[in-house]
Amino acid sequence: MAFLRSFFATKQIIRRSFTTESSSTPKGFFAVYVGENLKKKRFLVPVCYLNKPSFQALLRKAEEEFGFDHPTGGLSLPCDEAFFFIVTSQIC
Repeated sequence: MAFLRSFFATKQIIRRSFTTESSSTPKGFFAVYVGENLKKKRFLVPVCYLNKPSFQALLRKAEEEFGFDHPTGGLSLPCDEAFFFIVTSQIC
């Protein structure tokens, strides 16, 4: 039951962007791309997640896999959508 509450809280905090990649990002959020190459989805994540160790681990993994010079210009996280939701649901 606690997992469901945490999942729904995460769903409220993390916003899936249904607009184009070039749309503006609201203040206090940053965009990340999650998923496989052609199936990447854009999510808006609160900047406060940058201080969380579990999210920092995802960022380190992204640095190892993609480096700092990513050709698409977006911050891609090397995980699938399900794992992303697991990590972010534990933050709330």
